Amino acid sequence: MSPLNLAEHLGRDEFPAQVYHRHHLHVPGALPAPGDLITWDDLNAMLATHRLDPPRFRLSMDGEMLPQHRYSAPVTTRRHSVWQRLHPAELHERLAEGASLVIDAVDELHPAVGRAAMELEQWLRTGVQANLYASWTAREGFGVHWDDHDVVVAQVDGSKRWKIFGPTRTAPMYKDMEEPEDPPEKPLTEIVMRPGDLLYLPRGWWHSVAASEGEHSLHLTFGLRSATGAQLLSWLADDLRRQEVLRLDLPVHAPPEEQADYLERLKKEVVDALEDPDVMARYVAVRDAEDVTRMRPSLPYVGSVPAFPELRVRLTTARAHCEDADDGVTFRACGNEWDMAPEAAPLLRRLITAVPDAVTLGELAATSQVSLEDAAGVITELVHGQAVAVEGGYA
Repeated sequence: MSPLNLAEHLGRDEFPAQVYHRHHLHVPGALPAPGDLITWDDLNAMLATHRLDPPRFRLSMDGEMLPQHRYSAPVTTRRHSVWQRLHPAELHERLAEGASLVIDAVDELHPAVGRAAMELEQWLRTGVQANLYASWTAREGFGVHWDDHDVVVAQVDGSKRWKIFGPTRTAPMYKDMEEPEDPPEKPLTEIVMRPGDLLYLPRGWWHSVAASEGEHSLHLTFGLRSATGAQLLSWLADDLRRQEVLRLDLPVHAPPEEQADYLERLKKEVVDALEDPDVMARYVAVRDAEDVTRMRPSLPYVGSVPAFPELRVRLTTARAHCEDADDGVTFRACGNEWDMAPEAAPLLRRLITAVPDAVTLGELAATSQVSLEDAAGVITELVHGQAVAVEGGYA
């Protein structure tokens, strides 16, 4: 079992059935080597080599984002563009004063975190973004708050105290009709997260976090994108545009009886669609097929992919679909769809089972019992559709 496979550590089969969206879960010491995810050296290198502007990289204190000039200074280039140069000494001062350091979407910057995020995406069939948090004092960076998405927290180094108050509104949303009521004064529980601990928290659960144990803290939060009934109905409204009644103008100037007749016809189409036992599966399949979270180029191969057996090939999405069709196989990923011959099915399914790892072109050819040239042709199509990235094998 991979030390980064968060699904296994959270309880692969039991978690979706018994915990997911229901209640919090703390798994002490789940990760035997949390530094395999990210280290302080990795963080220092990111800050030194990337120009990360707010809000992607920010400092937060008492729920407010600090002005950038308090830890960086503008630099004007020869081409008259301006960028902010980080001042390490001032950064250290702000952090010592109680600011928390945040980097959003660190899964796009650090391969090991990206791998863990893709494993979660493949397991839970939803989009995942990982943010990094570092803090040094008991001063809270964000106060008592709730998130509009579920989170999986991995404590990498140091310790942090989490006060969990529970929800005051069931499944609140980013765009909601009401705000949740204030949290209770006393938390339901307090958890001290130590290196290797995992914590799952459903969306809408009030919580506060502080490095109050007398040592610095480094943790990752994997945000899990929600799939709600409102989103299902929004997709269904688009899907049903093939029906005439949804394309007609609303009869706002018609007599009441004609308006009632129109609404009855409209209701019938919606009810019939919702009574389809496959409607939820179709919606999830569409969401999966449209995922473009981790697309990456395949330089230097800007044309055809060469038939080199040592080339490494990987899917850029953890949510690709491959299904048998009448005369072959249909593959969906990154907003595209391919209809291929039956001989391509083993190759495509091997790509899916390899996620988030790469597999060589030679293995793909052997798995599907086709020539290297034919395997390279299939991969070329997928590269052009941005569903696959190619690595290595350079001349």
